[in-house]
Amino acid sequence: MDILNSGFINFIEVVGLISFSISGVMAALDKKLDIFGIFIIAFITAMGGGTLRDILIGDLPVNWMVNTQNSVIVLVAAIVAVLFQKSIFSFQKLLFIFDSLGLGLFTVVGIEKGIAFGFDTGICIVLGTITGCFGGVIRDISINNIPMIFQKEIYATVCIGGGILYFLLKPYIGIAMLDIIIILAIFLVRIWVVRYNISLPDMYKRES
Repeated sequence: MDILNSGFINFIEVVGLISFSISGVMAALDKKLDIFGIFIIAFITAMGGGTLRDILIGDLPVNWMVNTQNSVIVLVAAIVAVLFQKSIFSFQKLLFIFDSLGLGLFTVVGIEKGIAFGFDTGICIVLGTITGCFGGVIRDISINNIPMIFQKEIYATVCIGGGILYFLLKPYIGIAMLDIIIILAIFLVRIWVVRYNISLPDMYKRES
């Protein structure tokens, strides 16, 4: 059975959408946007990576236009986040865990969509990275922030590493097990690099 159609993956996808939606709401509230702006930022955070991917490969109309269920999930999650913002802000560690799981899932989804469209290995890894990361990039640009993945945190790099591992293991492991391994690898590495504050080398000298 294709893991993308399994109950496990569907559950994690929903959790990922909810997590990205809530992170968008949190960013919008931090910038004191109005209610319309909050919902727009939540939507582009959750859907931006997949939308950009679909546009690039010509898979039109994009997924959220065809699968309206995902849009409803994002809307409901955003409403709940606005109504219970004080409670949600106290669970940022839990949201980080969900975000990391979603990152792994959406990276795998992007890679496998690239494979389905016949792209070579490098392009598939790029599509996986776009799917996992670029909702956050579009969100940060929209609220006039420099995206964190371009500054400090190892975020996109984890997706790229997961994509490379995917293709290294692909000849030897069944697709269902391979997807689970990659999702867990991205999730665990993401947790590890944040836990130990690991980042890419700093090119700029800091004055004392």
